[in-house]
Amino acid sequence: MNERPSVAAAIRAALETAEPYAKVMAVRALARDWRGGRLAHRFDCPMPDRPARPAEPVLLPPGRMPKRGRGNSERGRIALWHALAHIEFVAIDLALDMAGRFGDRMPPEFISDFLGVAADEAMHFVLLDRRLRQLGSRYGALPAHDGLWESAHATRHDVAARLAIVPMVLEARGLDVTPFTIVRAREAGDETGARILERILDDEIRHVRIGSNHFAALCEARSESPVNLWKSLVQSHFRGAIKPPFNDSARRSAGLSLEMYGVVAMPAGGG
Repeated sequence: MNERPSVAAAIRAALETAEPYAKVMAVRALARDWRGGRLAHRFDCPMPDRPARPAEPVLLPPGRMPKRGRGNSERGRIALWHALAHIEFVAIDLALDMAGRFGDRMPPEFISDFLGVAADEAMHFVLLDRRLRQLGSRYGALPAHDGLWESAHATRHDVAARLAIVPMVLEARGLDVTPFTIVRAREAGDETGARILERILDDEIRHVRIGSNHFAALCEARSESPVNLWKSLVQSHFRGAIKPPFNDSARRSAGLSLEMYGVVAMPAGGG
């Protein structure tokens, strides 16, 4: 009788898939196989320190990234959609690594939740790359930076820190800025782009809520205050600033109260 392959081995294989559309297909198959019971709840191999990356885009330090074109110029629009596509591509690996690195010490629904997030991010990437192609470009045509993965690497030893930084800071920032991007797309007459972003925003609210729910459960198990622990972890592991304006309604829907992010936010107008 053949033993079912482990979920850890399947996650690692997806992380080690570099070509974007091959990764998308691997993630879709992985999520289906986990839901269908075709993967064993077994963690028999470690996750890679870094996921495989395609030859393009060229990855640069954030400070060396070229400036985007201003306004609604063709160059500026392509640069914006490329940056969004890169965020979603890296987000696939962030969700995979969350499930694969920490799933052995978390309940099975943790794995299900983050494999579902990975499949969502893969779908977002496809939508954004398709939009880039409609504009005459493609993912990989411009350079990108690796700051998102650096945050994951810095929190690789602590699931609470990973939850605090990736869903509850980095993804939560998307809740704040995406509505403005939707407005800009509509002002430019890009209704297709606006609808893509609306879909992504709806999904990201759910993703942040998944992260905040698992963080709250961890805090309860540890008998710690979610607000106090989150503040401590953000101050220890996040080098940027959490600045307003905030999308308070989206954050509230995602399980982030003003009491929580208010304790670390810079004042409006702060440098």
